[in-house]
Amino acid sequence: MWPTIHRCTYAVRVVDVSRSARIAVPDLLRLAAAILVIAVGSRNVQAIPPIESWQTSAGAQVLFVENHDLPMLDVSVEFPAGSGFDSARKSGLAALTQHMRELGAGGLREDEISQRIADVGARLRGRFDTDRAGSHLRTLVSMRERDQALDVLARVLQRPEFPQPAFEREKARIVANLKEADTKPDILANREFNRLVYRGHPYGLRSSGEVDTVAGLTRADLIEFFATHYVAEQAVVAIMGDVTRAEAQQIAERLTQFLPRARGPAPSLPLVTELERANSVVVAHPSSQVHILIGTPGIRRDDPDYFNLLVGNYVLGGGGFASRLIKEVRQKRGLAYSAYSYFAPLMRTGLFQIGLQTRGDQAQTALKVVMDTVKNFLDHGPSEQELEEARSNLAGGFPLRIDSNRKIHGYLALIGFYRLPLTYLDDFVKNVEKVNVADVRAAFSRHVRIERLVTVMVGGGLEATAQR
Repeated sequence: MWPTIHRCTYAVRVVDVSRSARIAVPDLLRLAAAILVIAVGSRNVQAIPPIESWQTSAGAQVLFVENHDLPMLDVSVEFPAGSGFDSARKSGLAALTQHMRELGAGGLREDEISQRIADVGARLRGRFDTDRAGSHLRTLVSMRERDQALDVLARVLQRPEFPQPAFEREKARIVANLKEADTKPDILANREFNRLVYRGHPYGLRSSGEVDTVAGLTRADLIEFFATHYVAEQAVVAIMGDVTRAEAQQIAERLTQFLPRARGPAPSLPLVTELERANSVVVAHPSSQVHILIGTPGIRRDDPDYFNLLVGNYVLGGGGFASRLIKEVRQKRGLAYSAYSYFAPLMRTGLFQIGLQTRGDQAQTALKVVMDTVKNFLDHGPSEQELEEARSNLAGGFPLRIDSNRKIHGYLALIGFYRLPLTYLDDFVKNVEKVNVADVRAAFSRHVRIERLVTVMVGGGLEATAQR
Protein backbone atom coordinates (compact mmCIF):
# COMPACT_ATOMS: atom_id res chain seq x y z
CA MET A 1 0.00 0.00 0.00
CA TRP A 2 1.26 3.48 -0.74
CA PRO A 3 0.09 6.80 0.73
CA THR A 4 -2.41 9.16 -0.79
CA ILE A 5 -0.46 11.13 -3.34
CA HIS A 6 -1.75 14.65 -3.04
CA ARG A 7 -1.79 14.99 0.72
CA CYS A 8 0.88 16.10 3.18
CA THR A 9 0.79 14.51 6.64
CA TYR A 10 1.65 16.58 9.68
CA ALA A 11 2.07 15.55 13.32
CA VAL A 12 -0.44 17.83 15.06
CA ARG A 13 -1.41 17.51 18.72
CA VAL A 14 -5.15 17.44 19.37
CA VAL A 15 -6.11 20.35 21.63
CA ASP A 16 -9.05 20.07 24.04
CA VAL A 17 -11.70 22.60 23.03
CA SER A 18 -12.14 23.75 26.61
CA ARG A 19 -8.47 24.80 26.72
CA SER A 20 -8.18 26.22 23.21
CA ALA A 21 -8.92 29.77 24.42
CA ARG A 22 -5.54 29.78 26.18
CA ILE A 23 -3.77 29.92 22.79
CA ALA A 24 -3.12 33.54 21.87
CA VAL A 25 -4.22 34.78 18.43
CA PRO A 26 -0.62 35.60 17.37
CA ASP A 27 0.37 32.03 18.21
CA LEU A 28 -2.41 30.71 16.00
CA LEU A 29 -1.33 32.97 13.16
CA ARG A 30 2.27 31.82 13.49
CA LEU A 31 1.13 28.18 13.48
CA ALA A 32 -1.00 28.73 10.37
CA ALA A 33 1.88 30.49 8.62
CA ALA A 34 4.27 27.67 9.49
CA ILE A 35 1.91 25.04 8.08
CA LEU A 36 1.48 27.09 4.90
CA VAL A 37 5.25 27.33 4.42
CA ILE A 38 5.62 23.57 4.90
CA ALA A 39 2.80 22.85 2.43
CA VAL A 40 4.18 25.17 -0.25
CA GLY A 41 7.71 23.92 0.23
CA SER A 42 6.64 20.30 -0.03
CA ARG A 43 5.36 20.40 -3.60
CA ASN A 44 8.20 18.11 -4.67
CA VAL A 45 7.62 15.60 -1.88
CA GLN A 46 5.18 13.18 -3.46
CA ALA A 47 4.61 9.50 -3.00
CA ILE A 48 4.74 8.17 -6.55
CA PRO A 49 3.65 4.53 -6.76
CA PRO A 50 6.23 2.08 -8.08
CA ILE A 51 5.51 0.93 -11.62
CA GLU A 52 6.22 -2.71 -12.44
CA SER A 53 6.62 -3.86 -16.04
CA TRP A 54 6.90 -7.17 -17.88
CA GLN A 55 5.79 -8.97 -21.05
CA THR A 56 3.08 -11.59 -21.39
CA SER A 57 3.76 -14.92 -23.06
CA ALA A 58 2.16 -13.49 -26.23
CA GLY A 59 4.54 -10.53 -26.26
CA ALA A 60 2.27 -7.79 -24.89
CA GLN A 61 3.82 -5.13 -22.67
CA VAL A 62 2.33 -4.77 -19.16
CA LEU A 63 2.58 -1.87 -16.71
CA PHE A 64 1.19 -2.42 -13.22
CA VAL A 65 0.68 -0.40 -10.04
CA GLU A 66 -0.57 -2.22 -6.95
CA ASN A 67 -2.86 -0.22 -4.67
CA HIS A 68 -5.12 -1.72 -2.02
CA ASP A 69 -6.71 1.54 -0.83
CA LEU A 70 -9.91 0.86 -2.79
CA PRO A 71 -11.50 -2.47 -3.83
CA MET A 72 -11.33 -1.42 -7.48
CA LEU A 73 -9.47 -2.50 -10.59
CA ASP A 74 -8.68 -0.42 -13.67
CA VAL A 75 -7.34 -2.33 -16.65
CA SER A 76 -6.87 -1.31 -20.26
CA VAL A 77 -5.42 -2.85 -23.39
CA GLU A 78 -4.39 -0.49 -26.18
CA PHE A 79 -2.91 -0.87 -29.65
CA PRO A 80 -1.33 1.37 -32.30
CA ALA A 81 -4.60 1.40 -34.24
CA GLY A 82 -5.74 5.02 -34.17
CA SER A 83 -6.92 7.16 -37.06
CA GLY A 84 -3.33 7.82 -38.10
CA PHE A 85 -3.29 4.28 -39.50
CA ASP A 86 -6.13 5.04 -41.92
CA SER A 87 -5.58 5.62 -45.62
CA ALA A 88 -7.16 8.43 -47.61
CA ARG A 89 -9.26 5.91 -49.52
CA LYS A 90 -10.58 4.26 -46.35
CA SER A 91 -10.54 7.04 -43.75
CA GLY A 92 -12.86 6.20 -40.86
CA LEU A 93 -11.90 2.53 -40.93
CA ALA A 94 -9.89 2.63 -37.71
CA ALA A 95 -12.65 4.36 -35.75
CA LEU A 96 -15.37 2.05 -37.03
CA THR A 97 -13.28 -1.04 -36.25
CA GLN A 98 -12.72 0.18 -32.69
CA HIS A 99 -16.40 0.96 -32.18
CA MET A 100 -17.69 -2.30 -33.65
CA ARG A 101 -15.59 -4.48 -31.31
CA GLU A 102 -18.11 -3.85 -28.52
CA LEU A 103 -21.18 -4.56 -30.68
CA GLY A 104 -20.84 -8.32 -30.66
CA ALA A 105 -17.97 -10.51 -29.48
CA GLY A 106 -17.26 -14.06 -28.35
CA GLY A 107 -20.83 -15.25 -28.81
CA LEU A 108 -22.36 -12.24 -27.03
CA ARG A 109 -24.68 -9.77 -28.73
CA GLU A 110 -24.17 -6.07 -28.06
CA ASP A 111 -27.08 -5.96 -25.59
CA GLU A 112 -25.65 -8.97 -23.73
CA ILE A 113 -22.27 -7.26 -23.48
CA SER A 114 -23.89 -4.17 -21.97
CA GLN A 115 -26.07 -6.22 -19.63
CA ARG A 116 -23.23 -8.35 -18.27
CA ILE A 117 -21.14 -5.26 -17.56
CA ALA A 118 -24.09 -3.49 -15.89
CA ASP A 119 -24.98 -6.57 -13.81
CA VAL A 120 -21.69 -6.33 -11.88
CA GLY A 121 -21.55 -2.54 -11.67
CA ALA A 122 -18.56 -2.33 -14.00
CA ARG A 123 -17.79 0.18 -16.72
CA LEU A 124 -16.42 -0.72 -20.13
CA ARG A 125 -15.48 2.02 -22.57
CA GLY A 126 -13.41 2.34 -25.68
CA ARG A 127 -10.46 4.61 -26.21
CA PHE A 128 -9.64 6.07 -29.60
CA ASP A 129 -7.41 8.89 -30.82
CA THR A 130 -4.90 9.63 -33.56
CA ASP A 131 -2.38 7.01 -32.41
CA ARG A 132 -4.19 4.63 -30.05
CA ALA A 133 -7.24 2.41 -29.90
CA GLY A 134 -8.31 0.04 -27.16
CA SER A 135 -10.63 -0.73 -24.25
CA HIS A 136 -10.69 0.30 -20.59
CA LEU A 137 -12.50 -1.60 -17.85
CA ARG A 138 -13.23 -0.46 -14.30
CA THR A 139 -14.64 -3.09 -11.97
CA LEU A 140 -14.91 -4.18 -8.36
CA VAL A 141 -12.33 -6.77 -7.31
CA SER A 142 -14.64 -9.21 -5.57
CA MET A 143 -14.33 -12.51 -7.41
CA ARG A 144 -17.75 -12.72 -9.10
CA GLU A 145 -17.77 -9.12 -10.31
CA ARG A 146 -14.16 -9.12 -11.45
CA ASP A 147 -14.37 -12.44 -13.25
CA GLN A 148 -17.53 -11.58 -15.17
CA ALA A 149 -16.25 -8.14 -16.18
CA LEU A 150 -12.88 -9.53 -17.32
CA ASP A 151 -14.64 -12.27 -19.27
CA VAL A 152 -16.53 -9.64 -21.28
CA LEU A 153 -13.38 -7.59 -21.84
CA ALA A 154 -11.45 -10.67 -23.01
CA ARG A 155 -14.16 -11.46 -25.58
CA VAL A 156 -14.25 -7.88 -26.88
CA LEU A 157 -10.47 -7.74 -27.19
CA GLN A 158 -9.84 -11.13 -28.71
CA ARG A 159 -13.03 -12.32 -30.43
CA PRO A 160 -14.93 -9.41 -32.03
CA GLU A 161 -17.51 -10.60 -34.54
CA PHE A 162 -18.37 -7.40 -36.45
CA PRO A 163 -21.97 -8.52 -37.07
CA GLN A 164 -23.26 -7.37 -40.45
CA PRO A 165 -26.57 -5.82 -39.27
CA ALA A 166 -24.81 -3.70 -36.64
CA PHE A 167 -22.13 -2.80 -39.18
CA GLU A 168 -24.68 -1.49 -41.70
CA ARG A 169 -26.56 0.39 -38.98
CA GLU A 170 -23.42 2.09 -37.66
CA LYS A 171 -22.22 3.02 -41.13
CA ALA A 172 -25.54 4.75 -41.84
CA ARG A 173 -25.39 6.55 -38.50
CA ILE A 174 -21.85 7.81 -39.10
CA VAL A 175 -22.65 9.01 -42.62
CA ALA A 176 -25.65 10.96 -41.29
CA ASN A 177 -23.51 12.50 -38.53
CA LEU A 178 -20.81 13.47 -41.02
CA LYS A 179 -23.31 15.25 -43.25
CA GLU A 180 -24.58 17.23 -40.28
CA ALA A 181 -21.05 17.97 -39.03
CA ASP A 182 -20.04 19.40 -42.38
CA THR A 183 -22.44 22.31 -41.82
CA LYS A 184 -20.71 23.46 -38.60
CA PRO A 185 -17.99 26.14 -38.75
CA ASP A 186 -15.78 24.63 -36.03
CA ILE A 187 -15.76 21.27 -37.81
CA LEU A 188 -14.97 22.90 -41.14
CA ALA A 189 -12.15 24.90 -39.56
CA ASN A 190 -10.51 21.87 -37.96
CA ARG A 191 -10.88 19.81 -41.11
CA GLU A 192 -9.24 22.49 -43.28
CA PHE A 193 -6.56 23.22 -40.69
CA ASN A 194 -5.47 19.58 -40.42
CA ARG A 195 -5.41 19.28 -44.20
CA LEU A 196 -3.11 22.29 -44.57
CA VAL A 197 -0.78 21.34 -41.73
CA TYR A 198 -0.33 17.68 -42.71
CA ARG A 199 -0.65 17.87 -46.52
CA GLY A 200 -1.45 14.24 -47.30
CA HIS A 201 -0.09 12.65 -44.11
CA PRO A 202 -2.62 10.32 -42.40
CA TYR A 203 -2.68 12.65 -39.38
CA GLY A 204 -4.51 15.12 -41.58
CA LEU A 205 -7.43 12.76 -42.21
CA ARG A 206 -10.65 13.20 -40.26
CA SER A 207 -10.79 10.42 -37.68
CA SER A 208 -14.47 9.71 -38.34
CA GLY A 209 -13.83 9.55 -42.08
CA GLU A 210 -15.67 11.21 -44.95
CA VAL A 211 -19.12 10.45 -46.29
CA ASP A 212 -17.85 8.61 -49.36
CA THR A 213 -15.04 6.70 -47.60
CA VAL A 214 -17.27 5.43 -44.79
CA ALA A 215 -20.03 4.49 -47.23
CA GLY A 216 -17.52 2.36 -49.14
CA LEU A 217 -16.23 0.37 -46.15
CA THR A 218 -16.99 -3.37 -45.93
CA ARG A 219 -17.06 -5.82 -43.06
CA ALA A 220 -14.01 -7.50 -44.62
CA ASP A 221 -12.12 -4.20 -44.25
CA LEU A 222 -12.77 -4.24 -40.49
CA ILE A 223 -11.69 -7.86 -40.13
CA GLU A 224 -8.45 -7.15 -41.98
CA PHE A 225 -7.71 -3.99 -39.99
CA PHE A 226 -8.28 -5.87 -36.74
CA ALA A 227 -5.98 -8.72 -37.75
CA THR A 228 -3.25 -6.29 -38.77
CA HIS A 229 -3.33 -3.73 -35.96
CA TYR A 230 -4.79 -5.45 -32.89
CA VAL A 231 -1.91 -7.88 -32.45
CA ALA A 232 -0.46 -9.20 -29.22
CA GLU A 233 3.08 -8.02 -29.89
CA GLN A 234 1.91 -4.38 -30.12
CA ALA A 235 -0.54 -4.48 -27.20
CA VAL A 236 0.02 -2.36 -24.08
CA VAL A 237 -1.75 -3.56 -20.93
CA ALA A 238 -2.12 -1.12 -18.02
CA ILE A 239 -3.36 -2.47 -14.67
CA MET A 240 -3.99 -0.36 -11.57
CA GLY A 241 -5.69 -1.33 -8.36
CA ASP A 242 -6.46 -3.85 -5.64
CA VAL A 243 -4.73 -6.95 -7.01
CA THR A 244 -1.36 -8.56 -6.40
CA ARG A 245 1.43 -8.90 -8.93
CA ALA A 246 0.54 -12.57 -9.40
CA GLU A 247 -3.11 -11.71 -10.04
CA ALA A 248 -2.10 -8.95 -12.45
CA GLN A 249 0.01 -11.43 -14.40
CA GLN A 250 -2.95 -13.80 -14.70
CA ILE A 251 -5.21 -10.96 -15.86
CA ALA A 252 -2.74 -9.81 -18.50
CA GLU A 253 -2.34 -13.36 -19.84
CA ARG A 254 -6.10 -13.84 -19.95
CA LEU A 255 -6.60 -10.66 -21.98
CA THR A 256 -3.83 -11.20 -24.53
CA GLN A 257 -3.26 -14.94 -25.06
CA PHE A 258 -5.73 -15.22 -27.95
CA LEU A 259 -5.02 -11.93 -29.69
CA PRO A 260 -3.96 -12.10 -33.35
CA ARG A 261 -0.22 -12.55 -33.88
CA ALA A 262 1.82 -10.21 -36.05
CA ARG A 263 2.11 -11.41 -39.64
CA GLY A 264 5.14 -9.25 -40.39
CA PRO A 265 6.77 -5.97 -39.32
CA ALA A 266 4.55 -3.67 -37.30
CA PRO A 267 2.72 -1.07 -39.42
CA SER A 268 4.50 2.26 -39.17
CA LEU A 269 3.52 5.85 -39.79
CA PRO A 270 5.35 8.08 -42.29
CA LEU A 271 7.35 11.03 -41.02
CA VAL A 272 5.66 14.43 -40.92
CA THR A 273 7.52 16.94 -43.09
CA GLU A 274 8.02 20.56 -42.07
CA LEU A 275 6.03 23.34 -43.70
CA GLU A 276 8.02 25.30 -46.25
CA ARG A 277 6.03 28.52 -46.07
CA ALA A 278 3.01 30.18 -44.51
CA ASN A 279 -0.41 29.28 -45.81
CA SER A 280 -3.86 30.68 -45.18
CA VAL A 281 -7.46 29.95 -46.14
CA VAL A 282 -10.64 31.92 -45.43
CA VAL A 283 -13.97 30.10 -45.67
CA ALA A 284 -17.18 32.14 -45.66
CA HIS A 285 -19.92 30.65 -43.47
CA PRO A 286 -23.25 32.09 -42.22
CA SER A 287 -22.25 32.00 -38.55
CA SER A 288 -22.08 34.91 -36.13
CA GLN A 289 -18.62 33.94 -34.94
CA VAL A 290 -15.40 33.46 -36.88
CA HIS A 291 -13.30 30.44 -35.91
CA ILE A 292 -9.59 31.14 -36.22
CA LEU A 293 -6.93 28.41 -36.08
CA ILE A 294 -3.20 29.01 -36.44
CA GLY A 295 -0.44 26.45 -36.21
CA THR A 296 2.17 24.08 -37.55
CA PRO A 297 3.52 20.58 -36.97
CA GLY A 298 4.91 20.58 -33.42
CA ILE A 299 6.72 17.70 -31.72
CA ARG A 300 6.78 13.95 -31.24
CA ARG A 301 5.93 12.47 -27.85
CA ASP A 302 9.58 11.57 -27.18
CA ASP A 303 11.02 14.96 -28.19
CA PRO A 304 13.65 16.20 -25.69
CA ASP A 305 12.08 19.69 -25.92
CA TYR A 306 8.78 18.46 -24.44
CA PHE A 307 9.16 20.07 -21.01
CA ASN A 308 10.68 23.28 -22.39
CA LEU A 309 7.66 23.68 -24.66
CA LEU A 310 5.18 22.64 -21.97
CA VAL A 311 6.41 25.31 -19.58
CA GLY A 312 6.86 27.95 -22.28
CA ASN A 313 3.42 27.36 -23.75
CA TYR A 314 1.89 27.84 -20.30
CA VAL A 315 3.06 31.45 -20.59
CA LEU A 316 2.02 31.87 -24.22
CA GLY A 317 -1.45 30.34 -24.28
CA GLY A 318 -1.76 27.30 -22.04
CA GLY A 319 -2.10 28.99 -18.67
CA GLY A 320 -5.64 30.31 -18.93
CA PHE A 321 -5.98 33.85 -17.58
CA ALA A 322 -2.26 33.90 -16.80
CA SER A 323 -1.29 33.45 -20.45
CA ARG A 324 -0.26 36.22 -22.81
CA LEU A 325 -2.87 35.39 -25.43
CA ILE A 326 -5.72 35.81 -22.95
CA LYS A 327 -4.26 39.04 -21.62
CA GLU A 328 -3.74 40.57 -25.08
CA VAL A 329 -6.84 39.29 -26.86
CA ARG A 330 -9.46 39.28 -24.10
CA GLN A 331 -8.39 41.36 -21.14
CA LYS A 332 -6.81 44.31 -22.96
CA ARG A 333 -9.00 44.43 -26.08
CA GLY A 334 -12.12 42.33 -25.54
CA LEU A 335 -11.76 40.68 -28.95
CA ALA A 336 -12.62 37.14 -27.83
CA TYR A 337 -13.88 35.30 -24.78
CA SER A 338 -11.02 32.82 -24.96
CA ALA A 339 -7.73 32.28 -26.78
CA TYR A 340 -5.43 29.32 -26.29
CA SER A 341 -2.41 27.46 -27.58
CA TYR A 342 -1.18 23.91 -27.07
CA PHE A 343 1.20 21.22 -28.27
CA ALA A 344 -0.30 17.78 -28.95
CA PRO A 345 2.70 15.41 -29.17
CA LEU A 346 2.09 12.11 -30.95
CA MET A 347 3.95 9.05 -32.23
CA ARG A 348 4.95 11.25 -35.15
CA THR A 349 4.89 15.05 -35.09
CA GLY A 350 1.67 16.31 -33.51
CA LEU A 351 0.07 19.74 -33.79
CA PHE A 352 0.99 23.08 -32.33
CA GLN A 353 -2.27 25.01 -32.45
CA ILE A 354 -3.57 28.44 -31.49
CA GLY A 355 -7.30 29.02 -31.49
CA LEU A 356 -9.96 31.63 -30.78
CA GLN A 357 -13.42 32.80 -31.86
CA THR A 358 -14.45 36.39 -32.55
CA ARG A 359 -16.95 38.51 -34.52
CA GLY A 360 -16.44 38.76 -38.24
CA ASP A 361 -15.81 42.52 -38.13
CA GLN A 362 -13.06 41.95 -35.55
CA ALA A 363 -11.43 38.91 -37.11
CA GLN A 364 -8.55 40.65 -38.87
CA THR A 365 -7.77 42.77 -35.81
CA ALA A 366 -7.82 39.72 -33.54
CA LEU A 367 -5.59 37.80 -35.94
CA LYS A 368 -3.04 40.63 -35.98
CA VAL A 369 -2.99 40.80 -32.17
CA VAL A 370 -2.40 37.05 -31.95
CA MET A 371 0.38 37.10 -34.52
CA ASP A 372 2.07 40.08 -32.86
CA THR A 373 1.88 38.32 -29.49
CA VAL A 374 3.37 35.13 -30.90
CA LYS A 375 6.15 37.02 -32.68
CA ASN A 376 7.06 38.91 -29.52
CA PHE A 377 7.16 35.66 -27.58
CA LEU A 378 9.34 33.97 -30.19
CA ASP A 379 11.72 36.95 -30.30
CA HIS A 380 12.08 37.51 -26.57
CA GLY A 381 10.68 34.49 -24.78
CA PRO A 382 8.96 34.66 -21.38
CA SER A 383 10.14 36.95 -18.63
CA GLU A 384 11.78 35.43 -15.56
CA GLN A 385 8.67 36.21 -13.52
CA GLU A 386 6.33 34.62 -16.08
CA LEU A 387 8.50 31.52 -16.23
CA GLU A 388 8.67 31.17 -12.46
CA GLU A 389 4.89 31.44 -12.22
CA ALA A 390 4.52 28.82 -14.95
CA ARG A 391 6.93 26.41 -13.25
CA SER A 392 5.25 26.97 -9.91
CA ASN A 393 1.75 26.33 -11.26
CA LEU A 394 2.71 23.25 -13.28
CA ALA A 395 4.77 21.72 -10.47
CA GLY A 396 2.33 22.70 -7.73
CA GLY A 397 -0.62 21.35 -9.70
CA PHE A 398 1.02 18.05 -10.56
CA PRO A 399 -0.37 16.17 -7.52
CA LEU A 400 -3.87 16.83 -8.87
CA ARG A 401 -2.89 14.97 -12.04
CA ILE A 402 -2.25 11.77 -10.08
CA ASP A 403 -4.74 11.99 -7.21
CA SER A 404 -6.89 9.02 -8.22
CA ASN A 405 -6.54 5.48 -9.55
CA ARG A 406 -8.16 6.55 -12.78
CA LYS A 407 -5.63 9.31 -13.42
CA ILE A 408 -2.63 7.16 -12.54
CA HIS A 409 -3.97 4.41 -14.76
CA GLY A 410 -4.18 6.91 -17.63
CA TYR A 411 -0.50 7.73 -17.16
CA LEU A 412 0.39 4.03 -17.10
CA ALA A 413 -1.23 3.57 -20.50
CA LEU A 414 0.52 6.69 -21.83
CA ILE A 415 3.94 5.64 -20.51
CA GLY A 416 3.56 2.14 -21.91
CA PHE A 417 2.29 3.15 -25.33
CA TYR A 418 4.89 5.82 -25.99
CA ARG A 419 7.72 3.88 -24.33
CA LEU A 420 8.41 6.66 -21.84
CA PRO A 421 10.69 6.03 -18.85
CA LEU A 422 9.06 4.23 -15.93
CA THR A 423 10.32 7.14 -13.81
CA TYR A 424 8.26 9.64 -15.85
CA LEU A 425 5.96 10.51 -12.93
CA ASP A 426 8.85 10.72 -10.44
CA ASP A 427 10.77 13.03 -12.78
CA PHE A 428 7.90 15.27 -13.88
CA VAL A 429 8.30 18.06 -11.32
CA LYS A 430 12.10 18.28 -11.53
CA ASN A 431 11.89 18.34 -15.34
CA VAL A 432 9.49 21.27 -15.10
CA GLU A 433 11.53 23.16 -12.52
CA LYS A 434 14.82 23.00 -14.41
CA VAL A 435 13.41 24.82 -17.48
CA ASN A 436 14.86 28.31 -17.96
CA VAL A 437 14.21 31.23 -20.33
CA ALA A 438 17.00 30.25 -22.70
CA ASP A 439 15.60 26.70 -22.93
CA VAL A 440 12.16 28.00 -23.86
CA ARG A 441 13.43 30.43 -26.49
CA ALA A 442 15.64 27.78 -28.09
CA ALA A 443 12.87 25.17 -28.12
CA PHE A 444 10.30 27.49 -29.66
CA SER A 445 12.79 28.63 -32.27
CA ARG A 446 13.26 25.02 -33.31
CA HIS A 447 9.58 24.11 -33.52
CA VAL A 448 7.52 27.27 -34.21
CA ARG A 449 8.45 29.58 -37.08
CA ILE A 450 6.12 32.46 -37.67
CA GLU A 451 6.94 32.58 -41.37
CA ARG A 452 5.63 29.01 -41.76
CA LEU A 453 2.37 29.09 -39.81
CA VAL A 454 -0.93 27.88 -41.27
CA THR A 455 -3.95 30.13 -40.70
CA VAL A 456 -7.58 29.12 -41.21
CA MET A 457 -10.60 31.41 -40.69
CA VAL A 458 -14.19 30.17 -41.01
CA GLY A 459 -17.27 32.23 -40.28
CA GLY A 460 -19.56 35.13 -41.06
CA GLY A 461 -18.46 38.53 -42.28
CA LEU A 462 -15.55 37.07 -44.23
CA GLU A 463 -14.82 36.95 -47.91
CA ALA A 464 -13.65 33.52 -48.99
CA THR A 465 -10.12 33.36 -50.35
CA ALA A 466 -8.23 30.64 -52.11
CA GLN A 467 -5.30 28.82 -50.61
CA ARG A 468 -2.03 30.62 -51.16
